[in-house]
Amino acid sequence: MKTFDESEEDGQMERKGMDVDAGWRSMNLVDVLKKFLGVQRRRAEAYSKLRRGFSEYMVSSGELAYQKLCAEITAEFSDCSQKVLEMESLLANSDLCRADLAAILKVVQEREKQKLQMTVQIQMLKKAGRPSEQPVSHESCPRGVSDGHECIHIRQLTEADGVEDAEADAAYDEALNNAIRGVQEAVTCINDLLEDVRYEIEALEAHQLEEELLERSAAAVKIS
Repeated sequence: MKTFDESEEDGQMERKGMDVDAGWRSMNLVDVLKKFLGVQRRRAEAYSKLRRGFSEYMVSSGELAYQKLCAEITAEFSDCSQKVLEMESLLANSDLCRADLAAILKVVQEREKQKLQMTVQIQMLKKAGRPSEQPVSHESCPRGVSDGHECIHIRQLTEADGVEDAEADAAYDEALNNAIRGVQEAVTCINDLLEDVRYEIEALEAHQLEEELLERSAAAVKIS
């Protein structure tokens, strides 16, 4: 039969073990969440690169360079998504037990997918241009095709063509505005969730610091 002192010692060891587990869990949570924010920074940089490349394409019409950029950005987004999926799995497993944080990452993934789809749609629409403002092809150009000039004039419209183009323009504007709103909604949701992640990191780090101070205080008392 254990004495009171032995029981007390066992209790202290058990509590210490629990503290170690809690400290390990907090450190791992902070590590995963900071890596997640790092992935989101990569995504932001990729979008900046995509926007710059698209702006250059609209000026130069360099199709090959633009397609190469799109392939690079697609690969980058794919890698980012895979890494976030791995983090989501880590957060949900039995070691970290943070299904709530895993759920946040899952929603971010969904919104990032929406943001990318809407961004691609915006660029496709802008590449095509409003129907009534699209230039004519060389086949219908009075100057012909032999001199290799670029057709930038607007075709002459009949009254019927004008009505048709007005309807096409309205559909174009609606599609573009819907895509822009889709991006804005996704960005707002993502930013809100990232703020939640930052708050969680701050809370975990504050708890870690508090635990360290308590341990140092206890060690100082034991030495004295």
